[in-house]
Parts: sequence; structure tokens; C-alpha cells
Amino acid sequence: MKKITYVLTLIVISLLSFNANAQDILKSRDLSSVQVDYLSEDDLAKISTQLKSNNASIDDVEPMALSKGMTQSEFNKLRIKLLEFDKKNSDKDVKDKNNNSKTGTKNSEFGRRQEIVKNDKVKDSINSLIFGSELFDNPTLNFEPDLKLATPMNYVLGPGDELQISVYGVQEYNANIPVSVEGKVNIDNVGQISVSGMSIEAATQKIKAAIARVYSTVRSGQSQVSISLSQIRTIKVTIVGGKQPGNYSVSSLATVYNALHLAGGPGKNGSYRSIELIRNNKVYKSIDIYRFLVKGDQSDNVSLKDNDVIRIPAYSQRVTVQGEVKRSGIFEMKKGEKFSDLLNFASGFNEFAYTASVNVTQKTGKEFKVHDINESEYNTYLPQSGDVFRVTKILNRFENRIKIEGAVFRPDYYSYNEGMRISDLITRSEGLKEDAYTKRARIIRLKKDLTTEIVNVDLSAALSGDLNSDIELKREDIVTVYSILDFREEYKVTIDGEVKNPGIYEYFENLTLNDLVVQVGGLTGSASKRVEIARMVKSDVVNDADPKRIELMEIEITSDSNEQLKNFVLKPFDVINIRKMAIYEKPEMVKVSGAVTYPGKYVLANKKESVYNIVMRAGGLSSIANLDGMRIKRPVKEEQIQELESVDLNLDKKLGSEQQLGSKGNDTLNSKLSKKLRDQVKFAVIPINWEKIVKDKNHYSNVTLFPGDEIEVAIFNEGVKVAGNVLLTSEIPYRKGKGFKYYINAVGGVDNKGWKKKAYIIYPNGNASVTSSFLFFRAYPSVTPGSQIVVPEKPESKKMSTGEWVSIGSVITSLALLIVTAFK
Repeated sequence: MKKITYVLTLIVISLLSFNANAQDILKSRDLSSVQVDYLSEDDLAKISTQLKSNNASIDDVEPMALSKGMTQSEFNKLRIKLLEFDKKNSDKDVKDKNNNSKTGTKNSEFGRRQEIVKNDKVKDSINSLIFGSELFDNPTLNFEPDLKLATPMNYVLGPGDELQISVYGVQEYNANIPVSVEGKVNIDNVGQISVSGMSIEAATQKIKAAIARVYSTVRSGQSQVSISLSQIRTIKVTIVGGKQPGNYSVSSLATVYNALHLAGGPGKNGSYRSIELIRNNKVYKSIDIYRFLVKGDQSDNVSLKDNDVIRIPAYSQRVTVQGEVKRSGIFEMKKGEKFSDLLNFASGFNEFAYTASVNVTQKTGKEFKVHDINESEYNTYLPQSGDVFRVTKILNRFENRIKIEGAVFRPDYYSYNEGMRISDLITRSEGLKEDAYTKRARIIRLKKDLTTEIVNVDLSAALSGDLNSDIELKREDIVTVYSILDFREEYKVTIDGEVKNPGIYEYFENLTLNDLVVQVGGLTGSASKRVEIARMVKSDVVNDADPKRIELMEIEITSDSNEQLKNFVLKPFDVINIRKMAIYEKPEMVKVSGAVTYPGKYVLANKKESVYNIVMRAGGLSSIANLDGMRIKRPVKEEQIQELESVDLNLDKKLGSEQQLGSKGNDTLNSKLSKKLRDQVKFAVIPINWEKIVKDKNHYSNVTLFPGDEIEVAIFNEGVKVAGNVLLTSEIPYRKGKGFKYYINAVGGVDNKGWKKKAYIIYPNGNASVTSSFLFFRAYPSVTPGSQIVVPEKPESKKMSTGEWVSIGSVITSLALLIVTAFK
């Protein structure tokens, strides 16, 4: 029994020894008695905290621990346990952080924490016009306390707060200690200290004094004590009369505006100016939000305490401001406040407001009445509940404006003053221009009944000092000074033909043919010496014997020079035509491609250049040429497409009344045809019979070529291509004597959509032939090497419905009965 007691005593002594050392392991003198297996998590936490406070790792203190008696095996155990402890706490911190983000715990980068109170904002459409409501609808404006700030002065501690207590210097200690529900903090080796209800400053002094009694170095000044808030408690406040009234859990640092924002601000009839903060059943503070909105004064935004009540009573007076103010809406007024105060709430008149008076609609016991407030009454008029103030715009007119326009150097609006005359206005506008017409000027004047009248002025007399002509002006007069250029006709001349830029040009006095030719860029190389000038005939007398409408003049010029020896003087509206030379054609080419000796482009040597001539100039046909495969590709010209677009196809008459396309359908068909010619066809194909041309040069196949034509000579091909609605598109070797059906059968015949009786063949030279039929006999076209057989698709036929068959049957039955009746 004595041995057991002895062993237990040794274990307790060892643990006590290590507990003491765990608090200051770096400064302990003897670690030989430390047994790591008996360390608790609190002991490991203290060692880990001590290492972190000294910015050291467990490996850094290994030499020191071994020198103080700790065995290597024990130290290895300590290293493993500390690593496991740190890893476990690291994972826990991450988990706590994630949980905090979900549950609403806010972690400050300074270590201070506070539970977040969330409240989803609902946009208040009913109170949106009330001045101040926007303060509580904005979710980004929440008046939350800043946890990064230093510990606030006179902060009163209570249960739920957490203090960070640090001792640093010769002796060290660091811990986060919560204030218990009894209002005490429990400090290791110091004991419990009551701090509830004390300010942070008073609690700091009390805790320091208690620590100094235990830590001698604190008492001697060798160690210092630091105390700060690490976590702030949550308090309960009650809000009555808000949009969302109820009990709210807020930070102990929260203020009145923060709580009001959580509750959504005052309710539908709530006051913004007489909000009461009730503490200990007494009104502690009367809050006027307008002081903050208008002046930025936050003196009403006091801190809250636990069990505070915020009461929002109903408003006493509200008025409405509409029109030309900077901030219109509904405003709450206190007793004794004047209209000038209301203007201050609305941020004053805007730049378009009529400020001389304001119209107000008031409510009496039975009906409405209208009252006008003059500017002199703004500081004395007391708004009544329900007043609607309307601030109107200033009139769109000027009290001292006058205008001058026309042939003056500075036409514009000018200020008018009494007694101002027309000569004064012309002087202000920097005088008359050189082209001013001084015999007459016009004044358009606004009369008293707002109608206008014209007053004519002899401008030359007015400027010479004649007071009768120098008319006195009036407000809103518009003075017009004419220009002599306004009375001149706009003269033009026209030049056309062989010049660089033909067109209509402005006529100037003494304009000559040389001047005009140079102005239009000169003559072209194809200009002839013949020039025709048409000039209009002017006469006051009608001469029926002379049928001439114009006067024609023909002159000769030097076609290779823009400067003529005889410089012909032009007159207004002359039309000049410079003719083209009789013979002036640039060399134009055609193209030969395919199986010829020298393919390429060839110039048309004469106007009657034929196919035979060009092919022979190309060296004739090569040995691999297909004599039946020659053709001409002729480009479709733009003018041909335009002619097609202008043709009325008259399809609506041809298709009958049941299938009329109308003008819209006709236009659509024309546009489709022209689009196909432009984008797909592009060429017209002319077949050539070379064998006939060789025998007879006058054969119709020996056509005359046009610029841009291309002669294609196909290479001999022994295959026959079969395409379209057949089972297999393929090319079948040509077999002499085999007919049309042989090649269709060779590709498996037609498919279910193929229209065999309308099959056709395209020969190498571009000719085509279709299948023909007579009675029960069908004649197929002959097949030659290099040709292509095409089987088209059957058109979709509309099957008759059951109702149509019934209708036809009833008609036939009626006819049969009619015939039988007729022969009885």
C-alpha cells in the first residue's frame, strides 16, 4: 500500500512539474521529469502557443530541451504529439471557418470575431417616394460596426465577450478568456475576476492588478500586460413600428441606425423624425434621421445596449413636393418647420424652376383648396399635413431678347434694352456684309395678342441718320437683312460626252469652254473635234412660224488639247456635248481552252472574227480533242439581267384566277431569275458543230465572237455519266450501239422519285435532248461518248381527299339520274 501511494505521489509531482513547465518550457531549468505520455491537450496547446509566440518550431528548441535534462526519446514523442496536435487544430480551424461562413460568424483579419446578423432586404415600393426610405432599402448600406477598429472607449463588458490577455517580457502568458455567464474571467494561476458591467478600461486595471499579485515581474515592471477584446458579445434589442418589427440579435458595438436597417426602417406610417430609443423604460434619445440625410450629422446614431427598445411612432405631418426641385417626394415635417426647411430637405429648386411663387394644394375638412406662396413667404409659411407643393417650370420666353439674321457679319440673338433702334442692332452685329441689300429690311414683330406682323425698313436711310427710318425695336423682334445674292437665279451649265467628269456645273460670268473643260478634268483620248452646244432661246414674243426650241451650235476643237485657240464663251444653261471619234476601239479578247495546240487569250482582230479563225490561230485541235464537244461560253451581261427584271411576265393571267401570283409574285419570280443568272448561271452556252464548220465556213455554227467569249474544246471521254434520281450516280464506259435504257439499267435504274419518261441527255457541246413519246411508243435520244444522262425528280402530286372523291361520285350519280330521266 505504501508503494502504491509512493508511485501515485511521484506521478502527481511529475504532472504538476510539467504543467508548470508547460507554461514556460523555454525558461524551465529542469525537464528531466517530463513524461510526454501524460500530457493533456491543454498542455500541448500551451506549448504550441508558447512556440508560436516566440516564432520558433519544435526543432528549434530541441538542443535547449536536451540540455535541460529531457531525454531524446521523450523529445521525439513530444515532437510527434505536437505535430499531430497542430494538424488536428489546423483542420479544425478550416472546418470552423467554413461553418462560420455558413452560420454567419465573421472573422476579422485582426482576430476579433462577431456573429453576423443577416436580414434580406425587400424593396419597399409603397414607401419608395418617402424621403429617407432609400436609406433602408440598400443592402450595401447596413451601418455594421467596424471590427478592425481599436477597442472602443468606455465599452462595458458582459457575458459573451472574450478578452485576449497577454503577458510579455521576462515572463510570458497568452490566452483568450471568455467572460462567463456569471460575468467573470478565469485566468490560470490567477483565479476568477469579476468584470461584468465594468468598462474595458476599469476591467483592464483590475486584471492587471490581479496578475501582478501572481507574476512578480509584472509587479516589478519587467513584464507588461496587454488586454483587448478578441470577441464581442451579441445583445438583444427590440424594434417596434418598423417594416419588420421584432427582437434582433446585434453586435454589442451596433448603433441605432444598424438596428433600424435590419428592421427595414420605419413602417408604412412610421415616423422618420421622432424615433425613440428607450432604455430602462425611459426615453434615452429622440432620433431624427433627417439630420443625417440632410447634414450628415450622426449624433443620433448612438450605441445600443442589451434590452434596448427602439420605438417608431406614427408620423404627425407629411407633405408632398412635385415638379422642378432637385429631390421630389414625400417629406415629414415637424411642428414649427417652415417652407424654407422643406426646400432644404428637397435640396432646393433646380435650374428650370419658377421661383417667384409655389402652388400648394391643401385639404380642408370637406374639400381641396389652392394657395399660392410668394417668395417673400418662404421663411414664414408653415406647411400643413397633406399639402402638395407644385414647383412649375419657368416660361419658355425671354424678357430681353432680340434677333438679327441675314447679311450681317454676326447674325445671332442679342440683349434688348429700351430705346434700342435698328442701327444699334446692326452695329452690335459688326455691320452689314458687302452683299447686303440696303433698300429694304424686314422686322417680324410679336404683337400683344401674340400674333405677328411685318415692319419694312429702308435700311440705307436708317443707317444715314433718318430717325423716321431708324425704327425703334421691341422685345422678341426678328430683323432680317437680305442679300442681293438671294435675288439671283442659280445658273448652271451641263457638259457631257468625252470628258473625264461629265455633269452639271455652276455657271460663272465669263465662263468659257476652256475653263469648263479644265474644270471637268479634261478631254478623254476618244474625244473627236466635233462639239455641239445647245443654248436656250429667250424671247418675249411667241413666233409660231419658228418651231425651234433651242439654238444649236457646232464648233470644232483640237481633240488632243484642253486649251483651244478659239475660246468659246458660254452662257447660262448651255448644254455641251463632246462627241466620240468615229473609230476608237481598244483591243478586246476572247479565250480558248481545252484540247487545242496553244490555249490562251486571243485579241479579236476584226469585227467579224469567227470561231474557226480563232481556233486556227490557236494552232487547231489537238489529237485528244472531242469534235462533238466544242462550245462557246458567253457571259451574261448586266444589261440583259436588267431587261429581264423590267419584263412583266404576266403570270397572273396565264395561271388563271385560282393561281394568281399578283404583282408581288411576279416581282418575286423576276428577282429569283435575275439572282440565278447573277450567282449561278453566269454564262450562256452556244453549241458548236466543228465538222460542219470545217466543211463550210459559212455554217451557222461558225458564229461571230464577242469580247469575253470562251471557246471550250472538250477532251475525248469514252464514258457516259448517269446522274439524278438513279440508284447509283456513276460513269459507264461507252459502248457503240447501246441505247439510253442500257446506261440507266447499268446504274441500277431509277429510284422511287425518278421520272424516267422525262429523262434527258446533255451532249459534250452543250446540246440537250429529251425523251419523247407517241401513243404507247417512247423514243429515247441517242447516246454519244462524253455525254451525261439526267433523270429528274417526279413533281409532287396532291392526292384527292375522301371528300373530293365523294363529291365527284355525287356529281356522276346526279348526271346518271338526269340521263335516265331524260330517256324515260
